[in-house]
Amino acid sequence: MQTTVDLLKKGEKAIIVAFNLETIPLKLIEMGCMEGHLVELVQAAPFGDPLYLDMNGTHLAIRKEMAKEIIVEIIHN
Repeated sequence: MQTTVDLLKKGEKAIIVAFNLETIPLKLIEMGCMEGHLVELVQAAPFGDPLYLDMNGTHLAIRKEMAKEIIVEIIHN
């Protein structure tokens, strides 16, 4: 099932399928935001923004607005 990173639930893992190069900063790509890489929602801030992610072994926080631009395929265990 395809969705976006901002809609993942805590602990849910997914594979990055696509993203818009125009809206995703180069720094995020350098930190592991690439097609085929694993992403897991570790935690969301109290009001849901920012999101704390484990992206292919790199821990980072991104704004929910940016997470909406990253399309993922959820992994079901």
